[in-house]
Amino acid sequence: MRVEGRTERESGFNFEKLEVWWEAQALAERVYQATRAFPGDERFGLTTQVRRAAVSISSNIAEGSSRASRLDFARFIEIAAGSVFELVSQLSLATRLGYLGDEERGTLCEHAARVSRMLSGLRKSLVG
Repeated sequence: MRVEGRTERESGFNFEKLEVWWEAQALAERVYQATRAFPGDERFGLTTQVRRAAVSISSNIAEGSSRASRLDFARFIEIAAGSVFELVSQLSLATRLGYLGDEERGTLCEHAARVSRMLSGLRKSLVG
């Protein structure tokens, strides 16, 4: 599967071989683009929270991949999955507040759901 925006050269870190990491990076990029339109007074509020949740997904995948055991890695994948759910909740609030349109929220949530499924598959492969 080709991931949108995957033009960077891999630097040799093992997490860069994971499609789910690339998908999570693409999701974070889309979230950053969407939150640019949030009101300025939300810069240190919901905008920051949404962006942190999105960035946390790929960050936990990367950090977990450095762990010595598969169970440790699986725990970081669980944390990444939690960040996906946090992101979806925050996107719902942003929509309720009128910062995000229904269509854009739907697109972001579909992408988040794809990442969530991929994380679930990776976790299952790690714990057996």
